[in-house]
Amino acid sequence: MDKKILKKIIDLKSLKKEFAVITNLENSKTYIYLKEENIDSELKKFQEKISNFFHLRKDGVIPETPIFLKNYFSPIQVVIVGAVHIAQYFVDYAKHLNLDICIIDPRGYFASDKRFPNIKILTLWPEEAFKHININKETALITLTHDPKIDDPAIQEALKKKCFYIGALGSVNTHKSRCLRLKEAGFSETDIKKIFGPIGIKFGGKSAPEIALSIIFQLMNEIYKK
Repeated sequence: MDKKILKKIIDLKSLKKEFAVITNLENSKTYIYLKEENIDSELKKFQEKISNFFHLRKDGVIPETPIFLKNYFSPIQVVIVGAVHIAQYFVDYAKHLNLDICIIDPRGYFASDKRFPNIKILTLWPEEAFKHININKETALITLTHDPKIDDPAIQEALKKKCFYIGALGSVNTHKSRCLRLKEAGFSETDIKKIFGPIGIKFGGKSAPEIALSIIFQLMNEIYKK
């Protein structure tokens, strides 16, 4: 590989940029692809297919082209509010996914390193925790405590920061009450409809591991829509 290409890959990874390394299998030439930059003139005829493949977060040979594409995506930031059993199963399922997980829970007896080894934990109330982490439109927020004093401030912050995924645990009636509180707090119907509540893809599961799995499925579905 050309030294200039290798240096650019190292620089982009250090900057946590999302990019792809493209190889033309017909001539072995290598290129760097960034969606916000103009594509190399030699790749123009494949531009649409490259863009679509990158958007789908796929690696491999693009069908009907000599183009091999290897993606480099930054981990998706996932903030979980509530260090409960569901969160433990979620973390276990997610360990092989490209997710950067942080757990917020002011209840130190739940949010411990023993229960969540190698996971960033903030034993703070959400209002304080969000002074220490930055959430934005690339962040997923999951609330699991059932306690409005903990969940509501986190959801409000996620709505303000336009997180791409906001999921809240609770029954249909619990969610209706939550939506009413959000409306009273000044959030619009459009904002409130962005919340997945009750959280998770519905397949009938009731146990903590099943609920965690349903949340993973729903979250990954939204990631691939981004």
